[in-house]
Amino acid sequence: MSRQLTLTVEEAGQRVDKLLSAALEDMTRSAVQNLIESGCVTCGGKVLSKSAKLKPGELIQVELPEVRPLEVLPENIPLDIVYEDGDLLVVNKPKGMVVHPAPGHENGTLVNALLYHCGDSLSGINGVARPGIVHRIDKDTSGLLMVAKNDFAHTRLAEQIQAHTFTREYSAVVYGTFKVESGTVDQPLGRHPTDRKKMAVLPGSPSARQAVTHFWVVKRFQEFTQLRLRLETGRTHQIRVHMAYLGHPVAGDPVYGPKKVIASLEGQCLHAGKIGFVHPRTGEYMEFQAPLPLYFTKFLRKLKEV
Repeated sequence: MSRQLTLTVEEAGQRVDKLLSAALEDMTRSAVQNLIESGCVTCGGKVLSKSAKLKPGELIQVELPEVRPLEVLPENIPLDIVYEDGDLLVVNKPKGMVVHPAPGHENGTLVNALLYHCGDSLSGINGVARPGIVHRIDKDTSGLLMVAKNDFAHTRLAEQIQAHTFTREYSAVVYGTFKVESGTVDQPLGRHPTDRKKMAVLPGSPSARQAVTHFWVVKRFQEFTQLRLRLETGRTHQIRVHMAYLGHPVAGDPVYGPKKVIASLEGQCLHAGKIGFVHPRTGEYMEFQAPLPLYFTKFLRKLKEV
């Protein structure tokens, strides 16, 4: 069942997309245009185009898809909440926690914990319940994640990610030593051509998407280097693939690193230590940091400085 919305045109010459963008403030302009292109917006039974201009008194019918409930159970799992208000919260995710349920990981995820903590107060976008997850980090990456409590916050935070104005900084320990103090990897990423569970640098591939990672050397060790990294884009496994592409895979990475994995790390030594964004309601820039977790600092103490 879809939801019906009726709008009355008050001023002559208004474009459909502008009228709906103003009326549906919880939806982005692109989401509104998708509604129109899908034939969900009509006037007098006639499907409207996004550039159609309207006359005063006309009634516009909009079919909004019903949000389908998420079949995930709330679980009372402790959360390290760094910040929370009525629109969003910032969570410091531990290493080993899956963000969203998937086959093999139906329980114990961040989403299970969020559903318990927030109840019904989480965003649901485009007709499918998406419980607040605006961006993700890998299971074995620790650190900060932003969660939206409503569609208004979700759409505006997602716009910042899309516009590359959302700050995401990571700390990592990688194999080898760097001759340079800083650098940028600008290489497109796509699904690995033979291993669908992996991503790969695919220059020239039409299916690859632009990916940009900036890095700075923090400290050099005999066989490793500690880095600070900033994402300009946020592709799947971006830092892990880009570092492996440079010949410096992330320590402990079982997918893109050496076959002999550092088992004590139980996954890649990668921590999302800083996020920054403009608050969707107040317009204030906010920035949060999470200190290096114990697994990370314990590994650093084992290394010998150059």
